[in-house]
Amino acid sequence: MMKAGGAAAALLAPGVAQAARGGADQAAVLKAIDSNQGAAIQRLADWIKLPSIAAEKRNIDEGVAHMIALVQDAGFQTAKPVPTGGVPSVLATLDSGAKHWIGVYFMYDVKQFDPAEWSSPPLEARLVDRPGLGKVMVGRGAVNQKGPEMSFLAAVRAFKDSGRKLPVNIALIAEGEEEIASPNFPKAISHPDVLPTLQKCVGVFIPSASQAMDGTSTLTLGAKGAVELQLISSGERWGRGPTKDIHSSNFARVDSPAWRLVQALDTLMKPDGHTIAVDGWYDNVLPLSAREKALIAETAKRTSEEEVKRQLGVSRWINDESWVQALERLASQPTINIQGLVAGYTGPGGKTILPHRAVAKMEFRLTPAMTKEEAIAKFNAHLKKHGFDDLEVQVTGGYGPTITNEDSALVRSEKAVMERLGVAYTIIPRSAGSWPGVVFSGPPLNLPAAQWGMGHGSGAHGPDEYFLIESANPKVMGMAEASKAYVALLYEIAKQAAIRA
Repeated sequence: MMKAGGAAAALLAPGVAQAARGGADQAAVLKAIDSNQGAAIQRLADWIKLPSIAAEKRNIDEGVAHMIALVQDAGFQTAKPVPTGGVPSVLATLDSGAKHWIGVYFMYDVKQFDPAEWSSPPLEARLVDRPGLGKVMVGRGAVNQKGPEMSFLAAVRAFKDSGRKLPVNIALIAEGEEEIASPNFPKAISHPDVLPTLQKCVGVFIPSASQAMDGTSTLTLGAKGAVELQLISSGERWGRGPTKDIHSSNFARVDSPAWRLVQALDTLMKPDGHTIAVDGWYDNVLPLSAREKALIAETAKRTSEEEVKRQLGVSRWINDESWVQALERLASQPTINIQGLVAGYTGPGGKTILPHRAVAKMEFRLTPAMTKEEAIAKFNAHLKKHGFDDLEVQVTGGYGPTITNEDSALVRSEKAVMERLGVAYTIIPRSAGSWPGVVFSGPPLNLPAAQWGMGHGSGAHGPDEYFLIESANPKVMGMAEASKAYVALLYEIAKQAAIRA
């Protein structure tokens, strides 16, 4: 392994174990992480080589079995599938006899991929040297979320390997449909084995890799909700236009489902191209609080606008707004986005057809206090009002936004560990991306729910996704150091929970 420094070195410093209230026990756990790091890297590689893809119904049974095997290997005493009506979830518990429980959310599914787009095969989990960064593992799911999750499992396994007891008990719930917007996950949470177990927890977090390439980290207090759907125009349902693809010359006398879809989509936005025209869409959108605006302003000071624009490949924000305004918009504004448009022939050359069917793959991003049900109802009412009720709306998944109190024991623990390790961080009100944390933060659990983890990775959902294994930058943690940070977090959660008890 490369020599650790900076925040990573802090995890190895003589005083850290005592500072985290772990003493000699924590020191032994940290040593076990180093001793077993090679095996942890291999377990991550093996997991990447087995992609569970809900959208393609790929490796469903194998994914469940592998998830159960991984948590059992880490030391969880119970692990079993939870039926959902779709892809099963997995519930695992580790009861160390501690006074408090913490919940951990995993996703074991990954996004689809096109191998032709990758410079390194997406299922080979190759270790690749990245100049200035270190040794990374490239593969689908490497950072979203198998790398961070394996780092956490390595931390838990180190307690077993060192013969030490965890300072908190763990209830782990792993989902197999996160990448299709969690259509059945609420059923897993309401399961009679799952709900009582999670009700014992002081909070729930999802492991992540939050460090940027300069070592700074972001702590999020929530996440936007998401709804995924397809809007379909077809000659069959419309009763006009063709019921099969026909020669394009017939457009002179036959209606076009493709143009009908385009016309319907055009009604959703005002002429500026980004203000949603659906009646009542903004009725339940909560404005940013003074504290949230202050957090965003601080984030703007600490982050590079030019670097973010470079990463996104953009040169201007909406309305040429300032960096602060762009960040406020990102946190506060709901969206209706077109992910893709599919109709007719899209291959080389022309085919001179009039398509009988056109599809828009779409998503909503929801902010507090919007709900999935409200958004779908208003969307359908809008289509009906504008005469497009013949279009088919297929909702494939979704959930509302996640909101977590900054003063919760979970968030206080996350802050304390980063401060102890010397990791510079900013706090943002919510992530513009989404995860189904609302099933924890909303009724009936009403628990703090957050994303947290050290380490670095990039490329989620795209080609050449990677997770940092060995860091060449002393400010950025590699996999072993990220595992040690989870150890520190578990001790800190026990401390904060005891204070609040």
